[in-house]
Amino acid sequence: VQLVESGGGSVQAGGSLRLSCAASGYTANTCSMGWFRQAPGKEREGVAAIRRYSGTTFYADSVKGRFTISQDNAKTTLYLQMNSLKPEDTAVYYCAATIQCIPNWNETRTVNYWGQGTQVTVS
Repeated sequence: VQLVESGGGSVQAGGSLRLSCAASGYTANTCSMGWFRQAPGKEREGVAAIRRYSGTTFYADSVKGRFTISQDNAKTTLYLQMNSLKPEDTAVYYCAATIQCIPNWNETRTVNYWGQGTQVTVS
C-alpha cells in the first residue's frame, strides 16, 4: 500500500485547509485509515481515523468539532478538512493505514503503512 498526501501549506489562525491522501496498491485488506501529526520536539499523535467499510470515525479531543475526516466512494482517497485552525495545529501531517480493526486507533504502533507527510503551518 502506498499513501501520498497533498494539501498542506501555511494559513492564518482561524483559517481552513483540506488534506488529501491517495492510496494505491492492495488496500482491500486495510480496516481503517487515518491522520497523525508530529510537531517539532513532540511525539507523533493520532488526529482522526475512519473505518473504511463502516464509515465510523474517531477524533482526538483536541480537534473534535473543528476537523472532519472522510473518504471518497471508491475508498481510495482520504480527506481531512481542517477548520478554525490554531497555531498548535502546526505539524507535519501523516496519512496512515491499519490492517487490523482495533480500538486503539491513535497509537502509532498499530499503523502498518505511512505516507511521507505534509507540512501544515498555522500562524
